[in-house]
Amino acid sequence: MKAKSFAVIGLGQFGMTLARELANADYDVLAIDDKDENIQEIAETVTYAVRADVREPDILKSLGVQNVDVAIVAVAENMEASITATMQAKDLGVPCVVSKAMNTLHGRILEKIGADQVIYPERSMGLRVARNLTSNGFEDIFELSSEFSMAEFRIPADWAEKSLAELKIREKYKINVVAVKLGDEVNVNIDPAEKLKEGCVLVAAGKNQDLNRVKRTI
Repeated sequence: MKAKSFAVIGLGQFGMTLARELANADYDVLAIDDKDENIQEIAETVTYAVRADVREPDILKSLGVQNVDVAIVAVAENMEASITATMQAKDLGVPCVVSKAMNTLHGRILEKIGADQVIYPERSMGLRVARNLTSNGFEDIFELSSEFSMAEFRIPADWAEKSLAELKIREKYKINVVAVKLGDEVNVNIDPAEKLKEGCVLVAAGKNQDLNRVKRTI
């Protein structure tokens, strides 16, 4: 399922950022929060913003949350609101309900009441920062699973003016280059015969062990 519409429930820093990014990517976004100032801040960015207390029975149904593809419950700091909103969204038949958890116990509760995905933003960001700080050679790294990651790395000087086909990156390192970045330009329609410019950054996906082999060469 390719999501086209989202409900973001809870507009703290995480929910606000998420709602803005989804709206800026041209998705339909319904933003819900119980604070007027948060609704006013996001109102001109998203498709629809409404002030509501998600602990009220059937409130999400009255707001049309059942019509979205994905509901993100981002009110983790209020466990009652988090659990109630997650249960309501699942009862309404939302295809995918993603709920933010404060801790492991909270996450287990959310899983038991039916959340399709439980996220721990602070933990994930902490892990990512730690990996970035210890991953010399990579500009950035993002874990896709326990075995696979996506990494950005600046090409070595001796790769400049050579093509991906010449370098045989897939054959040598068993990774897939998914984009080439040069300054603010990002090219995802890669021509394997095109010469790489000095200082460009490759975005590659692959097994962690294979990415680590690349890291040792750059």
